[in-house]
Amino acid sequence: MSGKGIMPVLFVGHGNPMNAIENNEFSSGWEEAAKKLPEPEAILCVSAHWESWGTQATGPGKLETIHDFGGFPQALYGVQYRARGSAWLSGEIKKLMGESELTIDDGRGLDHGCWSVLSRMYPGADIPVAQLSLDQSKSGINHYETAKRLMSLRQKGVLIIGSGNMVHNLYKVRLKGEDFNQEYGFDWANRASALFKKLIINKEDKKLCGYESLGKDADLAIPTPEHFLPLLYVIALRQPGDSMDFFNDKAVAGSLTMTSFVLGA
Repeated sequence: MSGKGIMPVLFVGHGNPMNAIENNEFSSGWEEAAKKLPEPEAILCVSAHWESWGTQATGPGKLETIHDFGGFPQALYGVQYRARGSAWLSGEIKKLMGESELTIDDGRGLDHGCWSVLSRMYPGADIPVAQLSLDQSKSGINHYETAKRLMSLRQKGVLIIGSGNMVHNLYKVRLKGEDFNQEYGFDWANRASALFKKLIINKEDKKLCGYESLGKDADLAIPTPEHFLPLLYVIALRQPGDSMDFFNDKAVAGSLTMTSFVLGA
């Protein structure tokens, strides 16, 4: 931990939903990361797969496992991650965000950007969870400033996870055989990944928030912003003295990266 009582913050490249049920280097990486983290009191996840108008959060009750994808084996649709929300966590988020800035959606469950990762990190589903949506009306810097308001949750035992992919261009995906997770990246994807990691390491947050101005490689890496924006929530919560450790740092299918990192572990 970066300081007494301060929870780390985690960015996860979640990739293929099949990582929820396949034993591979990426799902193993999530499992190993969880073993090194302090036990959370609660988890707040910002996933690429919940976009909304206005910021929303899940409620305190039972959270449905949302299978928000198609064309996968039946075994994946059978996964039920039986987590519950927390009235305390929902209340804390609303207090920090402001009554007029946040809507609690009691009918919303957990999408695969959240449960596919948590099912490997915390398979017992015994830690309260909330999800925070991505407001489509906000710019990168607006999302970053929104995340800053959640800083105090780190002092209250809440593990905040951003779940997306730094490089995520499904239009350019190219499989070698049938292995979606086969390691390789196009030249532009590797260059974009190297640029993003350099900016993260050097704490050049403003440049990352202005990802639209980072050049052609970044444009290809971020054809739509939803998988990149969760990264901004994580770097916004960095505190002085936080360590940083990358893991699962590989490109797959040509145009995606599974790169993940922990701040403050």
